[in-house]
Amino acid sequence: MRIVLTLLGAALASTSALAAGYNEKKLGDLSDDGLAPTTVTLKLGNNVIAGKYGSKSTPDGTVTDRDYFKIKIADGQQLSAIVLEPETEVGGNLSFIGVQLGKQVTVPPVGGTPEDLLGWTHYGTADEGTDLLPAICTGAGAQGCTPPLGPGTYSFWVQELAVCKCRYRFTFTVTTPAP
Repeated sequence: MRIVLTLLGAALASTSALAAGYNEKKLGDLSDDGLAPTTVTLKLGNNVIAGKYGSKSTPDGTVTDRDYFKIKIADGQQLSAIVLEPETEVGGNLSFIGVQLGKQVTVPPVGGTPEDLLGWTHYGTADEGTDLLPAICTGAGAQGCTPPLGPGTYSFWVQELAVCKCRYRFTFTVTTPAP
């Protein structure tokens, strides 16, 4: 009986470890609706969020694949970094990541103004390996924030405006504040 419970406990622990972060290739497309972002669970440490994005030309015009997701930073924790990983493919320097405090991104993707975002930045291949959180917090016209981001719910908006089948990969690092 003890062996079965030990094995069951190990299986549950490994399942919860795998549940952190998000990979569109394995888990399906992230939401394309800022008012209903996909919930992404983060754990202490490094959490990878990976997806596909970009625009494509259609007979009716250009269609842009935007990704929206929300995270919750627990009490006693902080989001200390968002690193752009080398596996990212962009169509130029038109890639964008923005964050809004709360459970939704209420800024419309067309005709909206970024002033309602907590922060945002554009990024490109030159930014691979870079922590984007400081740039997100000081993006032109944004409300601004000071990294690290403390406890709360944050909603993210990721998109690429270039016509491409591109992909992104971020590592979100959750830590506990230094005493």
